[in-house]
Amino acid sequence: MVIELLLLCVAAYLGLGLAGIALKGRAASIVVYAGSFAVAITALAGGARVLWESPPASEMLLPIGIPWLGAHFRLDPLSAFFVAVANLGAAAASLFAIGYGQHETAPERVLPFYPAFLGGMTLVILAADAFSFLVSWEVMSLASWALVMAHHRDKENIAAGYIYLVMAAFSGFALLLAFGLLAGPEGNYAFAAIREAERSPALTSLILALVLVGTGAKAGLVPLHVWLPLAHPAAPSHVSALMSGVMTKVAVYGFIRIAFDLVGPLEWWWSIVVLALGGITAVMGVLYALMQHDLKRLLAYSTVENVGIIFIALGLALAFRANGFQAAAGLAMTAALFHVLNHALFKSLLFFGAGAVLAATGERSMERLGGLIHRMKLTAFCFLVGSAAISALPPLNGFVSEWLTFQAIFLSPSMEQWALILLVPAVGAMLALSAALAAACFVKAFGMTFLGRPRSQQAVGAGETDGVSLAAMFGLTALCVALGLFPGIVIDMLAPIVRGLVGEGATVQSLQPYFSIVPVAGSRNTYSGFLIFIFVAMSAGLTALLVHVFAPRKLRRGPAWDCGFPDPSPQTQYSPASFAQPIRRVFGTMVFRARETVTMPPPGDMAPARFEVTLRDLAWDAFYAPVSLFIQFASARLNYLQFLTIRRYLGLVFFALVFLLVVLALWQ
Repeated sequence: MVIELLLLCVAAYLGLGLAGIALKGRAASIVVYAGSFAVAITALAGGARVLWESPPASEMLLPIGIPWLGAHFRLDPLSAFFVAVANLGAAAASLFAIGYGQHETAPERVLPFYPAFLGGMTLVILAADAFSFLVSWEVMSLASWALVMAHHRDKENIAAGYIYLVMAAFSGFALLLAFGLLAGPEGNYAFAAIREAERSPALTSLILALVLVGTGAKAGLVPLHVWLPLAHPAAPSHVSALMSGVMTKVAVYGFIRIAFDLVGPLEWWWSIVVLALGGITAVMGVLYALMQHDLKRLLAYSTVENVGIIFIALGLALAFRANGFQAAAGLAMTAALFHVLNHALFKSLLFFGAGAVLAATGERSMERLGGLIHRMKLTAFCFLVGSAAISALPPLNGFVSEWLTFQAIFLSPSMEQWALILLVPAVGAMLALSAALAAACFVKAFGMTFLGRPRSQQAVGAGETDGVSLAAMFGLTALCVALGLFPGIVIDMLAPIVRGLVGEGATVQSLQPYFSIVPVAGSRNTYSGFLIFIFVAMSAGLTALLVHVFAPRKLRRGPAWDCGFPDPSPQTQYSPASFAQPIRRVFGTMVFRARETVTMPPPGDMAPARFEVTLRDLAWDAFYAPVSLFIQFASARLNYLQFLTIRRYLGLVFFALVFLLVVLALWQ
């Protein structure tokens, strides 16, 4: 059975973690990363086989965990898809790490936890009872926290690890309460029993609110996103790729599993909550990304945007399912799952590119990069493809899932509720805005990193990364192109999953000519990435031919365009801050409380002029700063309890016992 194979893969991951403790030196790195690559390929093959053959769901019970419950594991099309996505990302990250890991300054703090992280994510997806799910969730969280803290001597990493640990504990606590309510007073923790239970609408709403908080905190929904732009840059780059491209998708899996499978039908108004959060997250994420000068931090905020896009599609699926429009719900769910796969591919690719740049230059700040296309041609090509894919440019894969989401939005006028009829177009406008801003964001990311003149000696001395890391990047680049050219294969693969969740899958795409896709049966809207690719290739080839034939033969030389700055100093060219300035001035006051401070010395004063920009995270100011201040205040006051005498301690215990007895008496 495939489920047995996958559980053996989890055991192999944990065994590799022990090997990372026992082995030392270069051998440990090769054994752990090469072994993780082999295990991930095996698990990927198992998940892909289930998706291809669509067998009945298989279950397995192990005599561990709670004595009367055991540990339940289940493999159905939904879990098989997420197992395949998770282990595809794990395989790419492990292959990249075989080369990149040689630059790691503290491998003994990474190698034991890396395979444990992979095993924890796989086990979350396979879990079929609340206890197994929560234990696996905590293994995933703690292993990733240890990886974030790998470079623990950096003060910024310590702060990032602390905030991530707090948010991970908050996420787990919310899910613990949700599963407690799902299990009910009988304690039916198995998912099979939870599916059959009946609940009141009020209880269902409370459960879904807790689930949205628990999974949203791990996925990066605004305003629960504050840990993500801190933790992802702190971790090693291959771990950042996993946290951004894979772990956030495990959180999406948790939401889908509970909201669409375990709790049963939901009221239509719940889709308003999910849609609104998704739209706000998409716009806020990309706006924050545009303001960043740290390349990895920019990519982390971009993950927030893409999680918002996924939740927009999930909100549409909830709305259409509640209104009985199964075909439209199937289209929206297909778009969500397709974007899950797409984001895992191009975000991992972009983090690999950022890791290659970091290894070559030692720099993450785009203010100190530039001109790397001349020194890292292959990395630049892969990063360019990833940037185009995440910007939703055809004919790459990112365009397909966002196009499908827009097609679902166009079906919204058929719904009955005026709230949805008004909200969905507004969310569609937010999605369009986020797509446009994403393109600007990655023009900045690619242009400031790879184009122009080097802004530092580190950029001048950069060289191409190793061949193994390049192999991982080119593999993901090829997948981004392939899924953009032939998306119908993926849509048909997702059909059994979507059918099980919302009642009807997307239209069969294999029958369409020219590898076209049709969103719903009978629709006039079609898209063919293959034809667009042929058109672009022919146009480019014809243009090159015409230039070659008709261009004058005389060679002419002239200076490169200097943007109006004849000074050859790289300081005169566009910087990341100047690129983002127009957008900052449009949105900055409202979204970031941006303040620009100009210090201009008087005539004759030789002091330098200064220009400073301060940005605020409104979510942090509104939600987290007050809580932090309250905790500090309460801690300072409660610190008095450490210095009580023995008589006062005994008195405190006595009065606490009396208070609890009174509460118990009143409760009965």
